[in-house]
Amino acid sequence: MKPIVIIGAGLDGLITAFYLARAGHKPLVLERREVIGGACATEEFHPGFRASLAMSAGSLLPQVAADLQLTRHGCEIGKNSVAVTALNLDGAPVSIYEDANRTAAELASTRDREKYPDFIAAFENIGGALRPLLTMTPPNVDELSKSELWNLGKLGWKIRGLGKKDEYRLLRYGPMAVADLAAEWFENELLRAVVAARGIYGAFAGPWSAGTSLPLLLQSAIYGRAIAPSTFVQGGLGQLTEAVAQAATEAGAEIRTRVNVTGIEIRDGRAAGVEFENGETIPAAAIVSNCDPAITLLRLIDPGELAPSFRNKVQNYRAHGTVARIDLALSALPSFNGVKNSEALSGHIHIGSDIDYLERAFDAAKYGELSQRPYMDITIPTISDPSLAPTGAHVISIHAQFAPYKVQNGDWNSRREELGELVINELAGYAPDLKSLIVARRVLTPVDLETEYGLRGGHIHHGEMSIDQFFAFRPVIGCAQYRTPIAGLYLCGAGTHPGGGLTGASGLNASREVIKDLKG
Repeated sequence: MKPIVIIGAGLDGLITAFYLARAGHKPLVLERREVIGGACATEEFHPGFRASLAMSAGSLLPQVAADLQLTRHGCEIGKNSVAVTALNLDGAPVSIYEDANRTAAELASTRDREKYPDFIAAFENIGGALRPLLTMTPPNVDELSKSELWNLGKLGWKIRGLGKKDEYRLLRYGPMAVADLAAEWFENELLRAVVAARGIYGAFAGPWSAGTSLPLLLQSAIYGRAIAPSTFVQGGLGQLTEAVAQAATEAGAEIRTRVNVTGIEIRDGRAAGVEFENGETIPAAAIVSNCDPAITLLRLIDPGELAPSFRNKVQNYRAHGTVARIDLALSALPSFNGVKNSEALSGHIHIGSDIDYLERAFDAAKYGELSQRPYMDITIPTISDPSLAPTGAHVISIHAQFAPYKVQNGDWNSRREELGELVINELAGYAPDLKSLIVARRVLTPVDLETEYGLRGGHIHHGEMSIDQFFAFRPVIGCAQYRTPIAGLYLCGAGTHPGGGLTGASGLNASREVIKDLKG
């Protein structure tokens, strides 16, 4: 019996393997690195200090979490009371709590206090209507089937049930610049920046870019809120993928590491096996790639196997990375301006004083320059999980935007430490004792993210999460139903619907389509 080969042991690849094994198939997961988990892998970056590239446990779909029985496999996902705290150089920080009433009570503006509960309620309502979208296979826009029309009709009916006000908001927000959305709700500049940052996270876009409100709608479908909660896994995010791997192998999957797939063998128009750099091949009943779509379709397949028009579409799929990652090993927890207790630091920490700050950070990247004052999304995972560092010590993980994949002057080898200094200097303005506590640091540039984690262009979402690369257009028309033009070759990574984030939806949806085809 030929296995179903899955390329890449990231979260969605492992979830795909689980569902295929549970359906009675024989999945074989092949991972290039020596550890599984991709961006979720928890790795030591300095003796005794560990971190994961992904900064939050996200929100696995309830169906996926229940099917995997994570707790039985040793994975405990917790949620912090604070989603995000925005630091302020000139005043008190702004904290967004899981408790909406607590958040509203602490807002300085009377108008913002009054509007915040409505903001929460509106996105909860909109998110509930959009939630079925997450587990829906996008339709074939060239030729809609009866079942696709039925599913779209049901979705439309739920949207009609929103009521006129939220239905109107949904229609407006999709193409709207997130800066406009934030200003429509709130008057405090720091609060506006926190909302706007959710729309540009990982994107080659600023808050005034059209369509940057779309990620807030997607987050509302996933979490029920426009601002995602801060979640964590005891022992690090690697415990999540280890638990998924255990569930998959228990169901009958096999996982191999240190196996570098260099090509996909095509016979008579069908994916027939995978090739390795040592010349070995493994025949396959089907192949599912957890890689970036362009890596799969442009690097692993012979160019002649795809129609030129389709190859051109894939070549134009946008994945311009703008994110750098800095991990700091600290001897103790720094003191942050205006922060009275560690609870405020347990979620995400936002650096970016206003909309203009975020836009200016993007301006630099547009011209291949490092942002001198980057927008930063920061976590201190050791507050919730001290096991990630020696006793009393801490880890700070910094997601810094904007750092372009291609720098105009020099290259990342020559400018890596410049970036590290720039980020630390900016953060030290909010934490005056930071520099004295640094034991070690690791700087990952967008090029490092591509080299180490297979994120083409250094893009953490496997491609822009924009309107023209969403749902039936993700990654491109003709490849949005987890199938590729090559029979027996499928995609299951973040480059498929519904995109980046640790929901497990892409793996769930892709496995369903593979199982359906193999039954036929």
